Amino acid sequence: MTSSTAASWAAFTTAEPGLSATVEARFGAYTHHVLATLRKDGSPRTTGLEVRFLNGELWLGMMPGSLKALDLRRDPRFALQANPGGGTGMGGGDVRIGGRAVEVEDPATRAGYAQEVEPPEPFHLFRTELTEVVRTHVEDDAYLVVQVWQPGKPLRILRRA
Repeated sequence: MTSSTAASWAAFTTAEPGLSATVEARFGAYTHHVLATLRKDGSPRTTGLEVRFLNGELWLGMMPGSLKALDLRRDPRFALQANPGGGTGMGGGDVRIGGRAVEVEDPATRAGYAQEVEPPEPFHLFRTELTEVVRTHVEDDAYLVVQVWQPGKPLRILRRA
């Protein structure tokens, strides 16, 4: 997350439609995922979280006053890990998203989100700005494949035997 360049979910989808569909499906396979934020002292905090893909954005909704929301208000950097599921199979691979979370206060935007998601009131709402998307999976039972997307750069694909 060292890059100063960030992109919306829609920009990622435009740049890499196949990868974005895989990533969204991976997050859609389960309800709860893992969000990493930074505490006041700089140490990591991991917590469970539901995510939503709506209107070309990846949204993070949180309960009022939650520690993860307070962390993001103080330092907007985050890492989001898709739930790996049970057992040893990870259909679609391992997926991680890094970026910055921007709190949304606009009443019309919040109302539109609430109409789609119906969160308990009140709630914190964050729109994400992506700095990196990574998918790791096994190909042909022989290769570990790592796909790395960052805004403004071509998709990097690394294969290891």
